[in-house]
Amino acid sequence: MVSLTAIYATSTGHTEYVLQALVPVLAKQGITVTLRRAETCAPEDLLVGDALLLASGTWNTGGSEGQLHVHMDALLNHRAKDIELREKPCVLIALGDDRYYYSCRATERLMQFVLHHGGKPLGSPLLMVNEPYGQEEKVRKWGEKLAILLLAA
Repeated sequence: MVSLTAIYATSTGHTEYVLQALVPVLAKQGITVTLRRAETCAPEDLLVGDALLLASGTWNTGGSEGQLHVHMDALLNHRAKDIELREKPCVLIALGDDRYYYSCRATERLMQFVLHHGGKPLGSPLLMVNEPYGQEEKVRKWGEKLAILLLAA
């Protein structure tokens, strides 16, 4: 059985909603998902499980648009800044709003973290623009592709 640790940050509940839609898709394929909020995670939590999923909305943290959610930023760029992911397969989900120029730029920030810390990107990131409600089919299709990759990794 494959285990996936999904670490996410949310203020509006949108990121959590996407993950709640994804979990049953993966469970149907025998993949166990553990959901963890970024603000409660220690650096070593990124090493738990067979694969790591990082999910964050795109915010204007620090006054500039296109940043990670403040809790994800605190985890990845401060508490876990020295972690080595040791080729761990990593999956990304980024949310954004089309009202902003850098709509889903959290993707870039998450990918930079994975690459600079020795993680191995697995598949294409899931980008969710605007509210996720009504986009469950997009999550399902992406999750089915993800399950194939996770089971083969």
